[in-house]
Amino acid sequence: MSHLEPILEPAIEAAGYRLVRLRLLGGKTKTLQIMAERPDGTMNVEDCAKLSHALLDFIEREEPLEGEYELEVSSPGIDRPLTRLIDFARYAGHEAKLELGAPIDGRKRFRGVLLGLDGNDVVVDAQGQRVRLAFRAIAEAKLVLTDKLIQEDLKARERAEQEN
Repeated sequence: MSHLEPILEPAIEAAGYRLVRLRLLGGKTKTLQIMAERPDGTMNVEDCAKLSHALLDFIEREEPLEGEYELEVSSPGIDRPLTRLIDFARYAGHEAKLELGAPIDGRKRFRGVLLGLDGNDVVVDAQGQRVRLAFRAIAEAKLVLTDKLIQEDLKARERAEQEN
């Protein structure tokens, strides 16, 4: 977790969004990547612009970053990263790719259907085998783009449009 997350997350929430992932990339000019979504899980171009303006105002006022930087605000997309424990429960029934920080029984990568949570463990059906992985052991995880995921995303967008 970046040292900036506890500083920027309240500003993101105050603007009406949820932080999905924050990355600070080095280089001559730093790049601050913010991936966020609305509480209903959607995020369009207008939302990205609105959050970008709110964050630029906050960063200018609070100065949590030193030196020059570029801000990139994006939506998580359909095949989104899974970064919080609740994400693994929310997307149960969908296929995901998971990579561990350290191998378990010689294996670091898993792909399978998310079965949800068992305490702080993520449960996955990987090729018919039920696997429990400690959430803290997962270095990276993301949904796999499938027809089922696309259909669910379309339905969520339609609901969001009807509510607005």
